[in-house]
Amino acid sequence: MIVERAPAKINLALHVRRRRADGYHELETLFAFLRDGDDIRVAPGPGRLHIDGPFAAGLDVDADNLVTRAVTIFAQSFVIATEYAITLTKNLPIASGIGGGSADAAATLRALARLNHIPLDHPMLFACANALGSDVPACLYGRSAMGTGRGEQLMPLDGLTDIPVLLVNPGVAVSTAAVFKAWDSVDRGPIGAGAILDRARAGRNDLEPPARALVPDIAAVLDRLDNTKPLLARMSGSGATCFALYASAADCSSAAAAVRHRHPEWWCLESTLA
Repeated sequence: MIVERAPAKINLALHVRRRRADGYHELETLFAFLRDGDDIRVAPGPGRLHIDGPFAAGLDVDADNLVTRAVTIFAQSFVIATEYAITLTKNLPIASGIGGGSADAAATLRALARLNHIPLDHPMLFACANALGSDVPACLYGRSAMGTGRGEQLMPLDGLTDIPVLLVNPGVAVSTAAVFKAWDSVDRGPIGAGAILDRARAGRNDLEPPARALVPDIAAVLDRLDNTKPLLARMSGSGATCFALYASAADCSSAAAAVRHRHPEWWCLESTLA
């Protein structure tokens, strides 16, 4: 059996530049990954998917999903058997802007590659990831990067390892398609140059205004995080999860305690950037 972590992904900045003729959006984004996330366990057959963990109830094991699609496209690309027993431990909220299904698919591809002695930097593995979705290549890469195009064109970045981070979700799933549809189509410019944290602070998430309009609880989460004096607080992806970076683990833990005290119904995760 191969066990792979599917770490949560955050967008330190997310600039939407334009709608493309192919239906996607041209993006510039700064990806970062946490040390915590979902877990994938893969072993040779019989073919089945089992889902457990705190957010398992939100997924249908019999429905089409990115994990089973990852198995199919891997088998087709590398011409191998498709019989694998997979267990997904769902620790992260669903439809929450922190990778989720994309990270699970990428972890499945990595596990299958290890089982079949395929290098993790094999170009065909990234082709599989690209075919599965815009965020899957970044999740397969699994380290801080600048993403352009749909987000799949990656340039590695350094400078954020081990920074404490707090994730907060108000318990609301958000439709990525609905948020992109509500974007106002205004190009507010590119992500600037410099150190990654400086670039993030000077940047923005262009999906935050439409997401706030759809889910007002996002504004409440960000207000609460801003009150904890973080290095940076922002919504990730299309929401509704928001994150805050801190100068120390003590600051992060203090902020988490304050959030949990005021809003015990919110989901919180203390972690560090990988």
